[in-house]
Amino acid sequence: MHLELRHLRTIRAIHRAGGLARAAEALNITQSALSHQVKGLEDQAGVELFVRRSKPMKLSAAGLRMLRLAERILPEVDALGEEFRALRSGKTGRMHIAMECHACFEWLLPALETFRHHWPDVDVDIRAGLAFDALPALLRDEIDVVITSEPVATEGVTFHPLFDYQPTFICSALNPLASRDMIEAEDFRSQLLIHYPVPREKLDVFTDLLTPARVEPRGLRSVELTAVILMLVAADRGVAVMPDWVLREVREHPDYALRPLAPGTITRTSYAATRMADGAKPFMADFLRLSEERSLALRDWPGARIGRNSGGKLPPDGV
Repeated sequence: MHLELRHLRTIRAIHRAGGLARAAEALNITQSALSHQVKGLEDQAGVELFVRRSKPMKLSAAGLRMLRLAERILPEVDALGEEFRALRSGKTGRMHIAMECHACFEWLLPALETFRHHWPDVDVDIRAGLAFDALPALLRDEIDVVITSEPVATEGVTFHPLFDYQPTFICSALNPLASRDMIEAEDFRSQLLIHYPVPREKLDVFTDLLTPARVEPRGLRSVELTAVILMLVAADRGVAVMPDWVLREVREHPDYALRPLAPGTITRTSYAATRMADGAKPFMADFLRLSEERSLALRDWPGARIGRNSGGKLPPDGV
């Protein structure tokens, strides 16, 4: 037996209307076309689906079986159609985010909380496990946004600048380096460097200072949480290099000394990378706007540089 959705809609409409005339009107077809459709359906089934002499028109036992099928399937089909309409209008969708900036959770999560209220039907997730193979995952549609400070010219990907920051050295006020005005690569040879649990090629202190100078710290310690890094640094159990905006609340704390990295002009830019085709989605545009607004709070520290024209590193040509 070959059933189509229109057959199920016909059974449901006649049951609800109690007759062919009103059902045909509800289905926006002629009564003769509806009668022909019913006859063809009964010929397929080999049984009568309606008790024709009853008023209002009633379903037979076989017709009631088909009605139960219609009432189970048609709401799911209608819901799927509504979901597709919402996708086309940009009211719903998916936004899975990969993070290459470990510290960025601290500004991203408040932005996502606001976003959740604006777009309750958008599926939001943070995919930390994909963070360091993020751009290929973006192109494979496995994720939808990459937060990164390493823009790489990639066909089909747009890098949206969010804010500039300076990698900043922090140590205990008891550490001998606290007396320095600026920290050079050689100063790390005697220090245990505490860092986020990411590969060294993703750490600013290595890419911008230590690796070019071919300097290796005395030791390395990986720590997940910013608060724990700061606690260890305050106890003079090691030193760290972190974005200046992360350190804004401890700038004046007597337990710490914050110093620029030589030559004092190292500046990085954080970006949100998206597929070009997603740029027109309303919820994606709102996420980017909220992210930039949230980053405006980073102006709280002296010399902060925020936004697209802030003088930081530009994306590579073609992105």
